[in-house]
Amino acid sequence: MSFKQIAQIAGSAMSAQTVRLNTIASNLANAQSAAGSPDATYHARKPVFAALAPEAGGSDGQLAGARVQVLDVIESQEPLRKAYEPENPLANENGEVYYPNVNPVDEMTDMLSASRAFETSVEVLSRVKSMQQSLLRLGDS
Repeated sequence: MSFKQIAQIAGSAMSAQTVRLNTIASNLANAQSAAGSPDATYHARKPVFAALAPEAGGSDGQLAGARVQVLDVIESQEPLRKAYEPENPLANENGEVYYPNVNPVDEMTDMLSASRAFETSVEVLSRVKSMQQSLLRLGDS
């Protein structure tokens, strides 16, 4: 595998994790937004990733040069949180207010995971750069 392929794989992973982090930030920003109906309520969003394998894998079934692609960002189908708050100006005729199906603990856990995955890709790129520099120094000898 060439250095270019390694950089492309790490770059695609960083792009995917950036989408994941942006989605998490959006979910957390809207976690406490209220609405008077389920249709107007913010629904948590999750990105869907896929591995792209432009080349055939080896005999062991591994995907050589597989990259990550974000296929879509879908809305969660988890039920919304409903609260009885007749004093809330957004309440419907029954005094109910709907809140998003965002679980802040899950979102923070996902954020840590995405951050670590992003950092890992940065480390891979750093090591590739170091290896390339070592190769150039070998050529000068």
